[in-house]
Amino acid sequence: MKPDKGWQRRFDDPIPLPRGRQLVTLKDAATYITKLPKAEYEAEEWQAAIEALMLGARGGPTMLARIGVMRALNRHVEPVFDPSRKLGTAKAGAGSQLVRYVPILEFALGSRHRFLMFDR
Repeated sequence: MKPDKGWQRRFDDPIPLPRGRQLVTLKDAATYITKLPKAEYEAEEWQAAIEALMLGARGGPTMLARIGVMRALNRHVEPVFDPSRKLGTAKAGAGSQLVRYVPILEFALGSRHRFLMFDR
C-alpha cells in the first residue's frame, strides 16, 4: 500500500463537521474551505488554516493542519471554565514538550498567526 502524498494525505483523526460529515484528507479540508463564503474564508483563522494545509501538502505535519482547521471551525466558540473540574497533577516536563513546538508553529504559520499563546 502506497503512503498518501500531497493533498491526499490523511489527518491523524478526521475533523468532525456539523451534520455528521468529516474531513478526512487535506483535500477534503481545502475543498471545504473553498466552498465557504468569501467573508468567512478571509478571516485570519481560515487564512492560517490554509497556510497549514499547504504546508501539510508539501510534507509538513498534518497535525498542524488539523489544529488550524479546528481552530478556524471553532473560532466563535468561547471556552467555558468549569470550576468543579479537579485539576490533575502534571508530570514534570510535560508542559515543556509542548513549548518546544511553539517556535515551529510560529515559523510554519508566520508570527501573525499565533494560535497557541503561552507565557514564556
